[in-house]
Amino acid sequence: MNIKLNCDMGEGFGAYSMGLDEKIMPYIQMANLACGFHASDPVTMHKSIKLCKEHNIQIGCHPSYPDLVGFGRRDMTCTPEEIVSFVLYQLGALSALCKSYDVEVKYVKPHGALYNAMMRDENIFRSIAKAIAKFDTQLKLMVLSSSKNDDYATIAQKYNISLLYEVFADRGYTDEGFLVPRSEKNAVITEKEEVLQRAKQLMKKGSLKSINGKKLKLKVDALCVHGDNKSALKLIKSLHKLQNDF
Repeated sequence: MNIKLNCDMGEGFGAYSMGLDEKIMPYIQMANLACGFHASDPVTMHKSIKLCKEHNIQIGCHPSYPDLVGFGRRDMTCTPEEIVSFVLYQLGALSALCKSYDVEVKYVKPHGALYNAMMRDENIFRSIAKAIAKFDTQLKLMVLSSSKNDDYATIAQKYNISLLYEVFADRGYTDEGFLVPRSEKNAVITEKEEVLQRAKQLMKKGSLKSINGKKLKLKVDALCVHGDNKSALKLIKSLHKLQNDF
């Protein structure tokens, strides 16, 4: 299976740096770039886009709720019109900077709380899809691959947009095919070899086992990796090598 590695990037802000972007870029194929609402700023966005171009990486817009203090990880009560406006604003900013480097935004992956809200509330999903459709129907929307894939694909079709399906090799899944909440046991898998084995299973057969051992068949276009620490970099290098073995 042609599964791409994707990573959240460009999450520094002003004088503050975050992540190991320059070291990670050579090993991924898709970069979800922060657009100023949860992290980043115009200069950081410029640098991130330049790095993506140098490494021939697909650029994704990583829009968030307007929550710099909470890093976009806190829920907000917003109207559909507000969500459409938030997403369009961030898409427009990133696209303008991309144009200066003669590259394009290829997809949208909401960040943090907005991503989680999209996956549990179809109205929020519709608002994000509507924003993308207003901007460019060639842009794809990245969603968490789950048992709701067909439902969300049907909604996306109404807005004339396509979906990308994302899977996490380092997160536990319920028997129903959803992520185990981080507040619960077995939510995060920290053992490197287990993560690599799960990634291998995804690349080879498109499946994972739930926390109870149930086989989950998942659509998968992208495998999310986290790159904000040195141990993560080692894992990403191993996953990249695994990709090349297939």
